[in-house]
Order: sequence, then C-alpha cells, then structure tokens
Amino acid sequence: MKFNIKDVAKKANVSISTVSRVINQSKPVQSKTKERVLMAIEELGYKPNAIARSLKVKHTQSIGIMVPDIANQFYPEVVRGIEDVANMYEYTIFLCNTDLDDDKELKYFSGMEEKQVDGLIFMGNILTDRLAREMKKADMPVVLIGSDHPDLPSVTIDNTLAARKAVEYLLDKGHRGVAVITGKMKDPMMGRARLKGYREALEKAGINWKSEWVVEGGYRFKSGYEGARQLMMLEERPTAIFVASDEMAIGAMRAILEKGLQIPQDIAVVGFDNIDMSGKVYPSLTTMGQPMYEMGAIGMRLLTKYLQGEIVNDNKVVLNFELTERESS
Repeated sequence: MKFNIKDVAKKANVSISTVSRVINQSKPVQSKTKERVLMAIEELGYKPNAIARSLKVKHTQSIGIMVPDIANQFYPEVVRGIEDVANMYEYTIFLCNTDLDDDKELKYFSGMEEKQVDGLIFMGNILTDRLAREMKKADMPVVLIGSDHPDLPSVTIDNTLAARKAVEYLLDKGHRGVAVITGKMKDPMMGRARLKGYREALEKAGINWKSEWVVEGGYRFKSGYEGARQLMMLEERPTAIFVASDEMAIGAMRAILEKGLQIPQDIAVVGFDNIDMSGKVYPSLTTMGQPMYEMGAIGMRLLTKYLQGEIVNDNKVVLNFELTERESS
C-alpha cells in the first residue's frame, strides 16, 4: 500500500503543512513534533517526491477560496473583489464550492494544504469548531469573509444591526404586521443574527412578535417562494415581510403576486444584500445592501498583509451597510 502525506499527518496527529515543513526543512518545528513526524514517515515508508519537495519550499503564488454556494448571487461579487486584488499582487485563485457541507469543507481545506496554497479565504457563515482547529494548526494565513471566529481575522458587517434597521424602516412606513423569512437557523451570522435584529426592532417598538410570522428559509429563490406562500395562508396575514436575502425576497415576491396581491400596496417586501438582480426585477426590490465587492477586496488585502509579514493592528474589519429604497416598499 502506498501512503501519502495525508497519511503521515494523520498518524503523527499534525497538519499536512507541519509534515511539509519537516520534509522540506522550510520552517522550524518543535523537536517533539518533528520526532513524531519522522517516526510516522519511517513506519509508513513514505517517500516524498523529490520534484514536489523542491516546489513546496517556494511560494506558490496561489490563494484558496471556499464559498458555500457560488450560484448565490452574493458570492460572485465578493469573489470579484478578491480576484481583482489578487491579480494586483499576482496571485492565482482556486475556488471550491462547499454547499455548507462540513465534510466537504474539511476535504477541500485538506486539499488546499496539500497543494500548498499560500493563504485561504473562507466564506461559509458557519465555521465549525473542527474546521477552525484545522485552520489554526495550518501553516498558512486564513481570512474569513461574512463569518467570524475569535481566533481568526475576518471581514463582516453587523448583521443584527443591519436587520434591525431594515425592520425599523418598515415600521416607520406604518407597518405593524411585519413577518420575516430568515436564513438557516444553524447559521449564526446570517440566520440567527438577522432574526435577532428583526426581534429587536419589534421589541423596541413595543410590538409582540408572532412565532407563526417567523419562517425559516435557505437563501435561495425556492425557500423564499415557499416561505411567502406559507405566510399567505395564515388567517392573519402580515402587511410586510423582511427577507434575509435578496434571492429569497425575489422568490417571496413571486408568491405574493401569484396570490393576486399587489406589492407594496397589499404587502411590502424588504430584502438583504442588494445583489444586481434586486434592481432589475419588477417591482424592484428595496434591500439592505452589503458592500460585497469591498468585502472581497478588503479580505484579500488583509490576507496579503499576513503573507507579506506586515503588522496587522486590526484584524476584525466591520464594514458599513446601506438601505436602498425601491418599489417593493
């Protein structure tokens, strides 16, 4: 049986990059750790390829990007920002689509390590403890965009405050029956945080929120469509819906119009993200916009600082958001 570097890392209980450092003598490794790696190499009979070794001691000028769903219109704009800055610094990018699958994320991360990418940008909203541990062990810098972790640099917005402002906008329009189609509730940054903002806005206005007016979605058109259909079947129908992503909001508007209702006369809709399509649908969608391109560009610039050994004084970047008012409200 032929063993590879992953097998060595697993047997020695270290990261792939640590095994690489021992083999290539590229960076210092603690003596006990080095001993474990060498023992694992000997026991498995692992023979690293000489050509591969010569390449791995150098920078690869490559960056890995992990996104949960590239079909979601939010992510291509972020990736565009990453790519433009990466090109300025002559980095090539490798893109992986994880589908918010924990096993896929770990597999792709391991693959990035094995290919010796210089750094990684992770967009997943849900960063599992297991993956976070692997990231902290790895011999490459990692920057999060749209998610957060106390031990890793990140670029985000204040999702709770942004959602609260979106709902307050509807309340200022005179709506008192405001429903919400949320993101996934296992998602702390986009799901639970935006629901929290919704609840805070109602509580501040002295309005009791109703559990039947809270529908969990999944960020895609279909979940917004089905969520709005569910709300339309209620005996007491809301007069406005805050939707936690634009793609879901566009699906919700389709369901409302199919019901024979008018937007915003019968039901107002406010989305979240300000993707390009939100200004092109009819009626055009009022939405709380994230600076998607800037998130990508700033995230990549933050990563280059680590790659170039610059001093990073603030590795938790929180960007502004802005409501764009259109026909749906």
